[in-house]
Amino acid sequence: MHHLIADPVVHRPHWREPEDDQLRLECGVVGVWSTDGDEASSVAALGLHALQHRGQEACGIASVKDQRFHTERHQGLVGEAFGGPDLTERLPGSAAIGHTRYSTAGGSFLRNIQPMFADLDQGGIAIAHNGNLTNFKYLHSQLVGEGAIFQSTSDSEVILHLIARSRKAKIVDRFIDAVSRIEGGYALVCLTRTKMIGARDPLGIRPLVLGRLDDTWVLASETCALDTIGATFERDVEHGEIIVIDHEGLRSIKPFPARAARPCLFEYVYFSRPDSIVNGRSVYEVRKAMGRGLAREHAVEADVVVPVPDSGVPAALGYAQESGIPYEMGIIRSHYLGRTFIQPSQGARQKGVRMKHSPNKAVLQGKRVVLIDDSIVRGTTSVKLVRAVRAAGATEVHLRSASPQILFPDFYGIDMPERSQLMAATHTMEQMRETLEVDSLGFLSIDGLYGAMGVGPRDNAHPQFTDHYFTGDYPTRLLDREIEEGGRDVTQRQLSLLVSA
Repeated sequence: MHHLIADPVVHRPHWREPEDDQLRLECGVVGVWSTDGDEASSVAALGLHALQHRGQEACGIASVKDQRFHTERHQGLVGEAFGGPDLTERLPGSAAIGHTRYSTAGGSFLRNIQPMFADLDQGGIAIAHNGNLTNFKYLHSQLVGEGAIFQSTSDSEVILHLIARSRKAKIVDRFIDAVSRIEGGYALVCLTRTKMIGARDPLGIRPLVLGRLDDTWVLASETCALDTIGATFERDVEHGEIIVIDHEGLRSIKPFPARAARPCLFEYVYFSRPDSIVNGRSVYEVRKAMGRGLAREHAVEADVVVPVPDSGVPAALGYAQESGIPYEMGIIRSHYLGRTFIQPSQGARQKGVRMKHSPNKAVLQGKRVVLIDDSIVRGTTSVKLVRAVRAAGATEVHLRSASPQILFPDFYGIDMPERSQLMAATHTMEQMRETLEVDSLGFLSIDGLYGAMGVGPRDNAHPQFTDHYFTGDYPTRLLDREIEEGGRDVTQRQLSLLVSA
């Protein structure tokens, strides 16, 4: 067993200054299964590189050769950790899984970096997980009460314990047994000595896709990873589906009662790369449609449409095309600064936004500007950008958000502030406009967003997507939250998703 946890000199702690206004998704996962060769880890590293936008604090790969596991887990970027020519010597084998993460559950300590590995009576097992379990604390306390010893504070380790403690004989049945007890939004890739297993939560909140490269099967969080690897997209892993891949081929298991899918809307608003296809929809085209809807709902007389780069670009293109107002790159973003919000002093940190985003005076001077952003969270970044645009000579600034107002926190894998820190939850529209120092403010409506998804309007009785951050309509129960808030007698309500479905 070769097991390495690397802690490079460049330490990237998980720390957020109070004004850090960026939403983050915890993780991206990839799995590679081939019939022979030693290239799986290098293919997995390529896939992780394409998924780097989903997590930049830590990464890991586990591979298996001759039924022996090899794992490495590092802080930092994929290219730093897995860019060397000796990768396939360090991590040999024809099967591998990988993970790249931001941390919310448990912080960015080395012990929380994935894939997680455990030795079971049937052999080793490694698991990588994207998302968040909403009954993690409940299961954790239950397992500790039964004598389980945890090495991390990551919810992924709970899944390993559930697999280990299952009474089922076969590993796939143990996996199904474990998945039947977890709740929340998740995509999982799991590697045993003889199998690769993928799973997606019963509502399909977090994405997972299946691809193929010759005789190699690939599982990944997004299609952009398949494109980078050179694999062809086969299909989405369906909500509630478990994929098992071994030397006999691929089989699909659907152990859960059928439910309507409810994918996460924020994959389209912000998280997924614009060149990905998520649940059959082009992220780029959806974001442009959001911009067109925004122009229809919140028109204004102006001279230029300017995106907040990079995530505001497709929506700004859509807004410009619909409104007929010229699109210009009025803000230039530097891609070479890394984690600028980690600075030795508050004064240096406050310069971070100006360092990342530079106003283009030639475009902005003397102009009425429509500034397009993907979303507004705390509003701290927005007000700095607005001031910078005005300082560059803009005569008017009209701020438009390509998503509805964010009113509620997330518990399915998005690193989002509590409700008391969400600007739209604590301010009226006029208060927000004044605080952001803009001439006008507009948010895309819920029905406008659903329209951009091609399904509008929202079916309030049976919503087509997970959208609780806008509506407060959480798609699953929040067991840990209920326990924290002293809710109902949860001991009487600990039913698995299988039963509650």
